[in-house]
Amino acid sequence: MRAVVVESSGQVSVQLRPDPVLPGAGGAIVKVESTAICGSDLHFLEGHYPIVDPVSLGHEAVGTVVETGSAVTGFKTGDRVLVSSVAGCGQCTGCATHDPIRCVQGPQIFGSGVLGGAQAELLAVPAADFQLLSVPEGISTEQALLLTDNLATGWAAAKRADIPIGGSVAIVGLGSVGMCALRSALTLGAARVFAVDPVESRRIRAAKWGAVGIAPPAVQAIREATGGLGVDAVIDAVGTDAAINDSIEAVRTGGTVSIVGVHDLQPYPLPALACLIRSLSIRLTTAPVQQTWPELIPLLQEGRMDVDGIFTDTLPLEQAAEGYAAAMSRSGDHLKIRLAL
Repeated sequence: MRAVVVESSGQVSVQLRPDPVLPGAGGAIVKVESTAICGSDLHFLEGHYPIVDPVSLGHEAVGTVVETGSAVTGFKTGDRVLVSSVAGCGQCTGCATHDPIRCVQGPQIFGSGVLGGAQAELLAVPAADFQLLSVPEGISTEQALLLTDNLATGWAAAKRADIPIGGSVAIVGLGSVGMCALRSALTLGAARVFAVDPVESRRIRAAKWGAVGIAPPAVQAIREATGGLGVDAVIDAVGTDAAINDSIEAVRTGGTVSIVGVHDLQPYPLPALACLIRSLSIRLTTAPVQQTWPELIPLLQEGRMDVDGIFTDTLPLEQAAEGYAAAMSRSGDHLKIRLAL
């Protein structure tokens, strides 16, 4: 099969790899029809994570089931499905909460060097009854792809930010997760949303969706706009030291900083005393993907949440290297890139 891989040098290419084998009686093989490049994939290219062998990339996939194990009860060959980006065993008390991160055996992420990557013609899915979801009626391919990761992450970030209805929130970083967090914050009742990003075209895009665009450094502008207090909540969709520092400074005393940006492997020097004195809540979240589906799908089906415009590019799988180059540019023109098979 064809699969997108990254070498230790950071070079991306499409290579021929062995077809995956069925991952046990509870597993399934999915023929991928559509996948996408995520901002967290870029960490492999930027050298933030060590690569020993070439890594098969990607954790967002929509496709068709082509094989199931004998223990799979909820799916059959021919079913069109979306795949949770985070995998759990599906059997433990943690997975019973529908949050694979709580899996007592330890969660795994597709395309991280352990499970195969979703940017491939075929994807082996363990515990298929837990990981898969039949694409619901009225849900487009692009919406389904966002449900595998980015929208689930943005939604979880906004919920864990404890934004009061009618309150204020700052979104730091306007990539696809940040934009999904922006849409989620508005859906959850935020009245004022400040959208922070160095790229002007991304700020303009956010402004069209109801936010106030601010170029970094943004702390002073946010405090001036909130009477010196700061916002009720900040969602950090970047995860660098600088972004976390700004988020802590921009939130008001007693507020919440919700971090979903992926940090590198270096320790972060938390200003613990200042956070304690200001009674801040700081939450770091990997999305409980399956847990978000019952909430998000009806909102999408009824048009209560708009995610149009998140995807800006569609390329064939063979042009994955071109797609990664566009994603690495972090321009407003290339917000979210879909790879079609």
